[in-house]
Amino acid sequence: MDDWVVAVNKPSGMLVHRSGMDRRSPTVMKGLRELTGRMVWPVHRLDRPTSGVLLMAFSPEIAAALNEDFRARRVEKRYLAVVRGVTQASGVIDHPVKNSRGKAKEAVSHYKTLGYAEVDQPVGRYPSARYSLVEVAPQTGRYHQIRQHFHHISNPICGDTVYGDGRHNRLFRDHFKIRRLLLFSVFLSFTHPVSQRKMGVGAGVGDAEKMLFHTLGWGDLAPQTQADT
Repeated sequence: MDDWVVAVNKPSGMLVHRSGMDRRSPTVMKGLRELTGRMVWPVHRLDRPTSGVLLMAFSPEIAAALNEDFRARRVEKRYLAVVRGVTQASGVIDHPVKNSRGKAKEAVSHYKTLGYAEVDQPVGRYPSARYSLVEVAPQTGRYHQIRQHFHHISNPICGDTVYGDGRHNRLFRDHFKIRRLLLFSVFLSFTHPVSQRKMGVGAGVGDAEKMLFHTLGWGDLAPQTQADT
């Protein structure tokens, strides 16, 4: 945090700002206002079930400048996701996704696979379940883009109750006690709108997710919170 911008590690299940469909739940914006004693403006958004690094501004002018950088694709974004099945070593998903009003828009996501795991638990007609840990760099920033893209290539994100596979979601709930979408915003790199310095900020995962990574053999891949200013 400085006088112009603040980055937070948003928990899964928390709204960024108040929604017309939910006016009572805690939000990131309200929490930051109470913590800092200052008004904040959103620069970008994360889905309610997605956790990780989220950038906010302390003035509408700074928010607008950073919004433009996001729109112009000058901000580097990286996510981690646990997906069903075995993904390719790397790939590009170039496929339109639908926005909240059902209109399709062009969208591109780049990904690389960091690890594979097999769980000795039957799912459907298969005696075991296989999963991949992928790092995703979305080139565009569409509504539910990463979630829709991995559904499109038949590797839905585990814990996704909209685009996912209910059988695998149940395995994570029952076997691992994980009840959330396994999508994490782990890194943002942007140019500070005032100092013009290149900045990077990262977000780690919670204890339950670290334990899951360890159990699946990905313990050294669990992201740690970090900042490079």
